[in-house]
Amino acid sequence: MSAIALVLLVLTVPAILIWSSRHYLIHRQQTDSEVLSPQSPSWTGDCPLVSVIVSAKDEEANIAACVESMLAQDYPNLEMIVCSDRSSDRTAQIVRELAAKDARLHLIELQHKPDEWTGKCHGMWTAAAAARGQYLCMIDADCRQVSCRTISVAMREAGDHGSDLLSVLPTLEMRGFWENVVQPVCGGVMIIWYRPDRVNDPARAEAYANGAFILMRRSAYDAIGTHQAVRDKLMEDMYLAARIKQAGLALRVVQSRSLYVVRMYTSLAQIIRGWSRIFFGTFGTLKRLTVSLAVMLLMGLLPYAVAITGLSLYAGGAAARGWWLATGIVGSATVAMQISVIWRFYKLTGACKSLAWTYPIGCVVTLAALIIAMTKHRRGATVVWRNTTYSRPADR
Repeated sequence: MSAIALVLLVLTVPAILIWSSRHYLIHRQQTDSEVLSPQSPSWTGDCPLVSVIVSAKDEEANIAACVESMLAQDYPNLEMIVCSDRSSDRTAQIVRELAAKDARLHLIELQHKPDEWTGKCHGMWTAAAAARGQYLCMIDADCRQVSCRTISVAMREAGDHGSDLLSVLPTLEMRGFWENVVQPVCGGVMIIWYRPDRVNDPARAEAYANGAFILMRRSAYDAIGTHQAVRDKLMEDMYLAARIKQAGLALRVVQSRSLYVVRMYTSLAQIIRGWSRIFFGTFGTLKRLTVSLAVMLLMGLLPYAVAITGLSLYAGGAAARGWWLATGIVGSATVAMQISVIWRFYKLTGACKSLAWTYPIGCVVTLAALIIAMTKHRRGATVVWRNTTYSRPADR
């Protein structure tokens, strides 16, 4: 019995040390990291044309807010191109009606997708080919600008840092219980692999971008081969970022607050399906998914099992009670440390900090999404994205 308790202690002690170190990382994030907001400096001087491009498939619920909030930007030299990609709903009609009121808005309708392309890549490539701007601003159709200064602030940020690709991270709009419980945990898994300070370091290989908002020099876009170079990728934003770094160009990722919002999913089923696709497309390999799964088990759930097991066996008078008491105390201390870190992390990211106690629930759901992503690596597996089925090789 004492040997089992010792094994649990050996597994748990690193967890409490790692969770403790996360307090330091959060402190660094609070003090050193830049967060763009409506109060951030904006672009001054000559204003090069910015072409905002969107690929939209069956987005009638979101496209009006996406377009209208972007056309309301205070940046004075702007055009917007929406590519309706095989939409079967009112997406194209809504954009057409809005374009009749604003000459800066243009609609492209696609009825066909080449076999070797993913839908979004083909739509974005088509829109980019029609764009006239020196800068391309790539956004998703479910993004809504809550500030009229997003483009101005992003242009200033890109100019100040000489960025060839600037990705401004969104604020997630989370309304329901499951959105607030699961999405911050899934986002935390991404940070394991793609810490912004490392992504922004040109000496490191880590590359990341969020397709919700990418501002890229047209010259850089052409230099890396446009979307044609990543035409078969589901998570094309990650691969565009990787090509930027591989080409020796400047990649920058920055957080934002009160600039724009994205509501990714509205139900538990959508969350699991959506994040399993994101994990599969982003991590790309079974090895990374397996490591992520192990980290979630050891860091997220093991401390609870250790605390409950140790204290229960101690209270029940099991042999080697001293060992089990020590195990229960270390497990409980790890849980307390975990929750304190999660509370600060949720506060930092704008998640509901009062739900920090639900972190283990979020871990269980995230594990389910990771397992589903792992199954997509089996031979003959397919991925369904925006009602289009893709074979497994699309992101390998």
